[in-house]
Amino acid sequence: MAPAQASFGAASQPVILVAGNPNSGKSTLFNALTGAHAKVGNYPGVTVTRTTATATLPGKGKVEFVDLPGSYSLSARSQDEQVAVDAVLGRVGLRPDLVLVVADATALGRALYFAHEIIETGGRVVIALNMVDEARAAGLRIDHERLSAMLEVPVVPVVSRTGENLDTLREVIARALGTPSQPTRLPPLAPEAKRDVERLAAVVAHEVPNLASVSRPWAIWLLLSIDDAPPDELFGIHPHVRRAAAEIRRAALESGRNLDLEIISARYARVDALTAETVFHPAGSARRWTSRLDAVLTHKLWGVLVFSALMLALFQALFTWSEPLISAIETVVAWVQNIVTTNMSAGPFRDLLVDGVIAGVGNVVVFVPQIALLFLFIGIMEDVGYLARVAFVIDRVMGRVGLHGKSFVPMLSGFSCAVPAIMATRTIESRTDRMLTMMVLPLMSCSARLPIYVLVIATVFPPGATVLGGITAGAAALFAMYALSVVAALGAAAVLRRTVLRGPRPTLVLEMPPYRWPVASVLTRSTWRHVRSFIVDAGTIILALTIVMWAALSYPRNSTTSAAFAAQRASVEQSQPPGPARDAALKTLETQEQGAQVRWSAAGRVGRFIEPALDPLGLDWRVGVGILGAFTAREVFVSTLGIVFDIGDADEGNQPLRQTLRSARRADGSTLFTPLSGLALMVFFVLACQCMSTLAVVRRESGSWKWPAFIFGYQTALAYVCALIVYQGGRWAGLQ
Repeated sequence: MAPAQASFGAASQPVILVAGNPNSGKSTLFNALTGAHAKVGNYPGVTVTRTTATATLPGKGKVEFVDLPGSYSLSARSQDEQVAVDAVLGRVGLRPDLVLVVADATALGRALYFAHEIIETGGRVVIALNMVDEARAAGLRIDHERLSAMLEVPVVPVVSRTGENLDTLREVIARALGTPSQPTRLPPLAPEAKRDVERLAAVVAHEVPNLASVSRPWAIWLLLSIDDAPPDELFGIHPHVRRAAAEIRRAALESGRNLDLEIISARYARVDALTAETVFHPAGSARRWTSRLDAVLTHKLWGVLVFSALMLALFQALFTWSEPLISAIETVVAWVQNIVTTNMSAGPFRDLLVDGVIAGVGNVVVFVPQIALLFLFIGIMEDVGYLARVAFVIDRVMGRVGLHGKSFVPMLSGFSCAVPAIMATRTIESRTDRMLTMMVLPLMSCSARLPIYVLVIATVFPPGATVLGGITAGAAALFAMYALSVVAALGAAAVLRRTVLRGPRPTLVLEMPPYRWPVASVLTRSTWRHVRSFIVDAGTIILALTIVMWAALSYPRNSTTSAAFAAQRASVEQSQPPGPARDAALKTLETQEQGAQVRWSAAGRVGRFIEPALDPLGLDWRVGVGILGAFTAREVFVSTLGIVFDIGDADEGNQPLRQTLRSARRADGSTLFTPLSGLALMVFFVLACQCMSTLAVVRRESGSWKWPAFIFGYQTALAYVCALIVYQGGRWAGLQ
């Protein structure tokens, strides 16, 4: 276990942690107390967003607030969940000066369990009893003064959404900072459980002296969190401490005791006593409208239909609402490129600036509209309370292949773009479940693959060709590609859950949050944090890879070729008067020179090098260059083929490009693009991770290059084998 500071000591200004259950209004209260001047970063060692902000308290001056990830308890089975306990107990850095626990007044029992855990750790604690307006509307009456006396910590009723009583809360926090810190406490444990805790606490104090003052809370946390089957994801645990915890748990189990139940039931007994004396319910309440709504939204059939309709609206937004913004970004990028091209003399630096740097920035910014819309929709669904109900409904299906119920929204979003979809996996609490979803998301057939399908289908299938009694061959092929992507993603999830990311079927345990109106300011800031995170972290990688790919497609240059085309251009300029005919001739020469240089470039040479591997798929080196170019973005495959085949300004609807591809021949004189080789090529693009932006975002979200390397490796191998089976199997069956 890494050295840690467990004492309250002193940073440059007091540090206050803001902790609470999900949907408790914690982020709303954080924003209300601190304003909009928050700083966003990551906790040390994990890719969990850390939001901090400075505020002024009466009589205390400036203090720093830290917004912890939402959690139902301090017990943890993953690295992300460990962040909260590390911060509260001071395992990484100094202990906080105070913990502000945000408790949902409408679900006080759940909130008090978490609050009780934090109070046990010692130190200064203030409880903000949030959303008391909703509690009043539901007929609940909470005696917060009695609750404060029983807990021995201040309890302040507030409404963070409207600002009710926030000034009082600030004053209470300021006074609490001036009081002595409380000692650690034990829950009312049975004698056997108490001996187990004390035994492990002694080991913690001996092995990690810096945690001696919080050894008992740390021991309880370990006994509830350590798990050997399957291995947990907790990090930084001293091996002797881990071993002692495992031995204590094993001994309790062998003696017929459930140590988890003993500790948790003792806490809940205390919580039940607290709520019995402080919470008063209205007599004989009728079935609320929310229960009737839940009966529909969590129904096996109606719940799926409602969710499907909402996902259709989400797709509509991602595909069509974002399109004007994406087109505007592309237009601005092209405009800037044109200005630079017009005002700078030709040369390597101009090419780097135009086709490397500016194009790279465009490759980053073009994702922003979809990322913003996706996280806005997810934020609305989560704040309203609907996302938990979706996870409950879909978990029945997703769990069969080892995926978490919350994986469904990111996977559906993958049909639009894998980049925002991978970022959307942050809603999944378990790191293992989140990583599994990320590992299969790139298999979903994103919109960037569609131009490739359109070009290949239009090239290899005659317009009137039909299959299965009237279905056009092109429509059948397109449907098959999308169906293959879904089957591949679910199949890969089932395999990875049993191998690389081994573990049992994920258990979905959640409490349905109440329905609430989302707060616009919280949604806006949350969406901006995700967009900013993508631009700053993943965007730098995408920009660098764009420049690398541009260099590979542009260099080395053939001076002989350049001289020959320069002479041809000079001849055209001398022999033809200015006008459309001369401009067209010069444009043709420019396209031909660009194609010749690409064929001479490093990427062109790599394409020739890998041609023996492509030949069994019915493809040649020119398609290989297109595959390499598609690494910057899949749709670039089309324009790269246009360059290789000397067709300028090519897109998927370009008739000259389609005709050129239809007449293309391999070295042996056979047709390059046939229905069979076209199908093999599309299958390759369905299954291969030919997208550097996706890999960059996986690197950002996983915190390591090993996972993007794994995705690229296994998907490339899967794509190659499946394309090989399609082409060679088709030839064997006489379909060529």
